Amino acid sequence: MSDQPIVFEEWTTGDDALIAVARLNTPKALNSLSLEMIRLLTPQLKRWAEDDRIRAVWLEAEGDKAFCAGGDIVALYRSMTEPQGASEGEAFFTEEYELDYLIHTFPKPVVCWGHGIVMGGGMGILEGASHRVVTESSKLAMPEITIGLYPDVAAGWFLNRTPGRTGLFLGLTGARMNGADALFTGLADRFIKHELKAGVVTELRQRKWQGEDAHAVVGSVLRQFEQQSAEAMPESPVRTHFDEINRVTDADSLVAVVSQLKELSGGDGWVAKATKSLASASPTSLTLVWHHLHNCKHDGLKEVLDKELVLSQKCLSKGEFAEGIRALLIDKDQQPRWRYASLAEMDSAWIDDFFKP
Repeated sequence: MSDQPIVFEEWTTGDDALIAVARLNTPKALNSLSLEMIRLLTPQLKRWAEDDRIRAVWLEAEGDKAFCAGGDIVALYRSMTEPQGASEGEAFFTEEYELDYLIHTFPKPVVCWGHGIVMGGGMGILEGASHRVVTESSKLAMPEITIGLYPDVAAGWFLNRTPGRTGLFLGLTGARMNGADALFTGLADRFIKHELKAGVVTELRQRKWQGEDAHAVVGSVLRQFEQQSAEAMPESPVRTHFDEINRVTDADSLVAVVSQLKELSGGDGWVAKATKSLASASPTSLTLVWHHLHNCKHDGLKEVLDKELVLSQKCLSKGEFAEGIRALLIDKDQQPRWRYASLAEMDSAWIDDFFKP
C-alpha cells in the first residue's frame, strides 16, 4: 500500500479512453480529510478536467470502515490553540470549500463510492459527485453539533433540499443515516452492494466511451448493478418516521423545536437514538444550524459556500469549536464546557457575530 495520503491512478478502457481514480489512503484515520489531501486532490482534479482522454473520475477510499469520517479536526484544534496556527485553519476551510465546489461543478462524471462512514468533510465530497453510490455498510451524518461546529461543506445547500424538514432534523441531531435513508433524502443516487464494486469497475472499463455520453455510460452501468442489489437494501428509518420528523421540527422557534425533539429521546427506537445527542450538543451549534439553514434557503451553491466560509472562520476564533474537540478527542473527558449552558441563556449578539464577515 502506498504511503501517500491519496493515491492517483488512471484506468484504461476497452476503447483506449481513461477513467481517473483518486483513492483516499489514510484508513487508520478513517480517511479523515487533511489540508495535505485537499492540496493533492484539487490540482489533480483540475488536470483531469482539462485532459480529453479522461472520460470520468472515480473517487473511493482504502479500507472497509470509512470513505471519509470528516475533516482532520485534531489538526484544526492545533491551528486554534497554538501560536501562529490560525492561518492553517483558515486555509483548511477556504481550500476545502473550493474543492467541494470543484467536485459539484466538475465537467465530467464523478462517481463516489461512499462505503462505510461518510461524515462531515466526507459528505462534502460525496454530495458534490454526479453519481453518489452508497452500500449496505454506509453510515452518513453531519454530527457537528457535538463538537461546537455546524453542518458545513455546503450543507446549507444540500440539507435544504431534502424532503420536508428532514434536513433540519439531520442538522440539529447529527442522526446517522443508512444507504436507504441517503436515497430517500436525495443525498445519494444509487444503492449497490459493496461486494459488487469490482464488477462495477470491470464493467466501466469494458464499456465503449468514445463518442458516447459519459454520464449515460456511467448511469447504465450503475443501474445494472443497483438492480442486482435490491434485496440488500435496508429499511429507511427516515422514511418510516418521516411524518414524525416533520411534526417535531414544526415550530416557530428553535427552543420549541429542540424541546419537541428531546421529548422523543426517552425510548430505545431509532428516533430516540437519533435525538439523544441533543443532551450534550452545543447550544451555540444548535443556534447556528437553525439560522444557517434559514439564511440559505434560497441561495445557490456558491452563495452558501461563501456564507459558510465566514461562519467557519468565526468558529475557529470564538472558542466553542476548540472546546468541543478538546472534550471529544484531546482530553477525552466528554465534558465540554460550552459558553452557554442552554438555549434559554443564549446571547443573540454572540450568535449575530458569527454571521458578520
